[in-house]
Amino acid sequence: MNTPLDKNHLSSLKKNIPYLVLIAGWAIMPAFVRTSFWLHTFIVVFIRCVGAVGLRTIALSGNLSFAQAAFIGLSAYVSAYLSKTIGMPVHITIPIATVITTVLAIATGFPFVRLRSVYFSMSTLFFGVAIIYALSALPALGGSNGMNNIPGLFRRSSMLTNYYFFFALAIVSCLIMYRFEFSRIGTTLRALAQSPDAAAAMGVNEVYFRLLAVGLGSFFAGLMGSSFAHYNTSLSPSSYGMAVGMVYIMYVMIGGQDRFIGPIVGTILLYIIPELSRGLSQYAPYVTAAALILIAYFLPGGLASLPEAVKTIVTGRKRKRNATEAEGGV
Repeated sequence: MNTPLDKNHLSSLKKNIPYLVLIAGWAIMPAFVRTSFWLHTFIVVFIRCVGAVGLRTIALSGNLSFAQAAFIGLSAYVSAYLSKTIGMPVHITIPIATVITTVLAIATGFPFVRLRSVYFSMSTLFFGVAIIYALSALPALGGSNGMNNIPGLFRRSSMLTNYYFFFALAIVSCLIMYRFEFSRIGTTLRALAQSPDAAAAMGVNEVYFRLLAVGLGSFFAGLMGSSFAHYNTSLSPSSYGMAVGMVYIMYVMIGGQDRFIGPIVGTILLYIIPELSRGLSQYAPYVTAAALILIAYFLPGGLASLPEAVKTIVTGRKRKRNATEAEGGV
């Protein structure tokens, strides 16, 4: 006889199966794919997954940020400048750049965090563009040509070492954001998204909780950005512009904003599939646009809702068949 505790444990295990499968798959991936090109591709996927999940964390309160890519780039440039120009050790510049980016995100978000929906999104769009223009205009950061010869992440490293470093960093980052979402704070943020006025009437400090979401989402985005700067050893402002910011939003929307795994699924598919068909890369924008339209029409909950949608269809057909058989029997 199953006790309620056993049922809860079984339900929790079923809920986490997709995450366990993803972790196991990525952990053994280098045993099957050892080329530098694909290991680099997977490293970029890890970085973008964390950035997309961080963006969704910010969106928990009902506000969507267009500046996620800009903050990733800002952290990368700060860490690169501190290590290359000032000569600080990489293991110190990465956390410093991450903290600076987080503080700046909170400080700049404070005047706009009271705005809601499209007004907040537009303010972050303008601020993100301003960050990229500033990075492109500063000669100390290489201007529009970017920065090169940035100190490496490790003194002696291989692609496999970098792969597992970013893999572990992505797991820890996503795990913390997962716990954050399913805590009381995450519940409060979802209440703010549904009805800010009702939440405020219950004593919820809207500004505090929205800034908390912005800070956490920007922190992990900055952490991945500063780490990537020392892995790639070169930076370009164009890699963090408005177009890239829109790509992060597509990761969240196509994957599914209502589920934690949504941005992860969206990032994996939208980044890896074009790499698999490099000969057809000129058609990638059209394929992405078509995917957005089809998903918006057939899967409003994103790709993460596909298993549930299939289950609903199968269940509906079974009920219809059983009803037909029952009528025939009568």
